[in-house]
Amino acid sequence: IPVFILAGLLVHCVFLVSIFDIYFSSPLVHGMTPQQTPLPPPAKRLVLFVADGLRADSLYELNSNGTSQAPYLRGILENSGSWGVSHTRVPTESRPGHVALIAGFYEDVSAVAKGWKENPVEFDSVFNESKYTWSWGSPDILPMFAKGATGDHVYTFCYTAESEDFGAEDAAELDMWVFDHVKRFFNSSRSNQTLFSALNEEKVVLFLHLLGIDTNGHAHRPNSREYKENIKKVDEGVKEIASMIDNFYGNDGKTAFILTSDHGMTDWGSHGAGHPSETLTPLIVWGSGVNHPQKVTSQPFEDNFLKEWKLENLKRLDVNQADIAPLMASLIGVPFPLNSVGTLPLEYLNNSAHFKAESMFTNAVQILEQFKVKMSQKKETTLSFLFTPFKPLSESEQINFLRKARLYIQQQKYDEAVSLCKTLINLALEGLSYYHTYDRLFLGLSIAMGFVGWTMYVVLVIIKTHTNLTKTVQANNKESAVLFYGFAFVGMIIAFFLLIQTCPWTYYIYCLLPVPVWYAVVRELPVIQGLAANLLSLRISQSIGFLLVCTLGIEILVFSFFYRFTLTIGLLVFAVWPRITQMWVQAKTTALTWTLLCVLLAIFPLMPVVGRESNIPLVITTGLLTFLISCFSLAPLCKSENKYRNSEDLKVHFCQMLSIALSTYVVSSTHDSLKYKQGLPVLNQIISWMTLVSSSVLPLLSPTFLFQRLFSIVLSLMSTYLLLSTGYEALFPLVLSGVMFVWINMEQEALQHYGLSLKPKLAVFNFTYATDITQFRQLHLDDVRRSFFFVFFIVTAFFGTGNIASVNSFDPASVYCFLTVFSPFMMGGLLVLKVVIPFVLVSCAFEAVQVTTQLSSKSLFLIVLVISDIMALHFFFLVKDYGSWLDIGTRYSIFLLLL
Repeated sequence: IPVFILAGLLVHCVFLVSIFDIYFSSPLVHGMTPQQTPLPPPAKRLVLFVADGLRADSLYELNSNGTSQAPYLRGILENSGSWGVSHTRVPTESRPGHVALIAGFYEDVSAVAKGWKENPVEFDSVFNESKYTWSWGSPDILPMFAKGATGDHVYTFCYTAESEDFGAEDAAELDMWVFDHVKRFFNSSRSNQTLFSALNEEKVVLFLHLLGIDTNGHAHRPNSREYKENIKKVDEGVKEIASMIDNFYGNDGKTAFILTSDHGMTDWGSHGAGHPSETLTPLIVWGSGVNHPQKVTSQPFEDNFLKEWKLENLKRLDVNQADIAPLMASLIGVPFPLNSVGTLPLEYLNNSAHFKAESMFTNAVQILEQFKVKMSQKKETTLSFLFTPFKPLSESEQINFLRKARLYIQQQKYDEAVSLCKTLINLALEGLSYYHTYDRLFLGLSIAMGFVGWTMYVVLVIIKTHTNLTKTVQANNKESAVLFYGFAFVGMIIAFFLLIQTCPWTYYIYCLLPVPVWYAVVRELPVIQGLAANLLSLRISQSIGFLLVCTLGIEILVFSFFYRFTLTIGLLVFAVWPRITQMWVQAKTTALTWTLLCVLLAIFPLMPVVGRESNIPLVITTGLLTFLISCFSLAPLCKSENKYRNSEDLKVHFCQMLSIALSTYVVSSTHDSLKYKQGLPVLNQIISWMTLVSSSVLPLLSPTFLFQRLFSIVLSLMSTYLLLSTGYEALFPLVLSGVMFVWINMEQEALQHYGLSLKPKLAVFNFTYATDITQFRQLHLDDVRRSFFFVFFIVTAFFGTGNIASVNSFDPASVYCFLTVFSPFMMGGLLVLKVVIPFVLVSCAFEAVQVTTQLSSKSLFLIVLVISDIMALHFFFLVKDYGSWLDIGTRYSIFLLLL
């Protein structure tokens, strides 16, 4: 058994780690040569304003009285600058958004291994290529660009992390801090000759990160007065800073200004996915080298935004977010960031056709450099006769493209040169993707072979050790030796093949793992033959029917991970289960209760994802309901014959009742305090953390009788769950625990079908008594159904109220009882705890089912393992390395969960 457990842990660890090599390896390459436009740039300096969390419609739309929320910026786009919509890519979060803006590439999915906290690979940026960069803003964003910069020329000025308080009276103070410190900085330069000289250099960048809008959006929603007032304050601040900078440089006309956002925000105050409110951000560019507004009569946009914003007659220039990095580089004449995949938006430039063509040529060469490095890396680790190049961009084609583009520029055919360079950029980007996923199929098949082999081996172990389907057969030593040497020879061939290709050491593990796994399967050939004989003795319709039911059940589970309503369908099927068995006759009251609770639980997957709307009164009502239920449960404790034990149990129970009451009060009090902008009361915070700690201790002091211990666990976990709830999800663990209690009784009734006389009395079942292993029985077909129920309830626990993997569904209000200051690790930990609580309830119930039905934990665990591994194999091929954190994180976390 220890060897089997160790082998299982090793196999699952390899499966888990493999997705990082297959799906989540970094697409970035290094070793390229910097590319810079040879002509002089129009601007000496660039000022970049990033209004974190600002939606395009929030900035561009007019108020009901026809005035703009940002009159200065509205005047810029109408009179002196160019404007458009910057289309961000998912995940719409601050780190990937700023990386796209400043470095020119999109989300590096290998950051999933770092919890999305920072970019895991060093990268080049406009800041790094500048002469000097000064930045002001959040400590979560600025250090990332200073960390990757070469030399000492990127300077950061950050406020403290504690300033990012969702419960603050006015989060716009974060932006006021930035504006005030920029003013002080320029004032101090007049008495600091070194700083003054640096500011007057060319290729200077000033970066103002404005977090107030995002913070107010999370705390109060984008349609709130606070969010709109913050936009007004940012508009006034931008006006003051722009005026001050122009005056500082004597209005030399050599300053370019860009205002944009890293991402938008949904109406319910979250971001991370691909809703237009999250992906459409404003872009306003003005100053040196920038085109003035262009009057038009019609525009090729299908959306109605231009009409809504009253901007039909001003040309809208949309860009992809990564295109802003080459735009900034072109304006101040620095090399394009080495890893940038953006295409220079020429329509924003007010310059000669020659300058535009040269800039686009530089852009194409810079992206082609990445392609060439990626191709050479893959060529070095692949045998020449096995290497399949990207045919549209062979070495001869590359030379042809560059020669023809340069010739067009020399012949002053600038439009043809620009068009050809855009074609080259598109092909180079396709080629980068081609080489990045070059080994994906090969590695995926190797891992899948190991996965399938391991699952088959576990099935054979179950049949061999926990059923009566096969007889023990003496192994033939001679055949075993031949088998061993045969598989060893296959392993040596695979290792030699990998060695001559100089593959990474992880490839050896992925490719060699199937060898011992399938060796273990083939060794159990007698078990396979016995199983086949048993199946053949059954009617074909029975065998096919059983396989179809199993397949359908697993596919429904897989489907439910993407479509929550499938859980509702499954729970409704569970509700009618007693009707198609003898249990409706045996125990009508229990069966009726089961049906009603399953129907009630089936409502939750149909509800909106948690976090979109708060409903604190419902949370308070749930707390009061839980308190009433705990009062009614006092009766069994009072009837106990052991007075001393009864006294101790009552103390624990009263503590848990008090904990429920305090949690309900804290939820009500905290949200009222935050509503009136009075912050998080210290007493409430202390009670919340004490409740969290006590909830893990009190169940250990409760009675050890089955239902009393389980009910104690429910009460303790509910007190913590209430503190983390903002809406209908507060009811979920209460209903789920009700289903679990009835499930334990239902499984007892199901045992009668097999005529087992050792049915224990649940009311007096005590966990302290040692389980008699002689009473453990062999597995029946119905035990597969029990294991399936457990897996289904686990999936329901995780996804019944929303998608746990999505940052997009995480409402910061969930943790307001514990903290309001932005702390990603602490908030993430509390979110995980909230997710785990329903899982613990289901796991405890399953343990009770296992013990009370006289089954060894190992036998049921192995069935659950087989179901989980089959599902994990599905998700192995469904893991995505693109899309929102919702898409990427969902499939990654599902794969992790099933392993």
